[in-house]
Amino acid sequence: MRKLLKILVAGAAIAASAAAFALDIQEAKNAGWVGEQRDGYVGLVAPSAPAEARTLVAEVNAARRDNYRAIAARTGAELRAVELLAAEKALQKTPTGHYVQTENGAWTRK
Repeated sequence: MRKLLKILVAGAAIAASAAAFALDIQEAKNAGWVGEQRDGYVGLVAPSAPAEARTLVAEVNAARRDNYRAIAARTGAELRAVELLAAEKALQKTPTGHYVQTENGAWTRK
């Protein structure tokens, strides 16, 4: 029983440390791996970004898409209109030094 408890505690510690190292969107933006796109979603700026950044982009975009759909349904607005308004706000809020997508699809630092 004592050995099982030690294994469980060790497993919990490993899981907690993995969560502590999990990449978040701000860290990915600070590293220059992720930027704000003109369509209301985030995109991968650097093809050399780690797999964790690619996963993060997919997760963030899925959450944003769900949120945009809920807003569109609640307000009666077109999904595309909600996405574009969100993009405009996100681009305005992007701090200097982070990447944003230009009108032609290229990435540039704000």
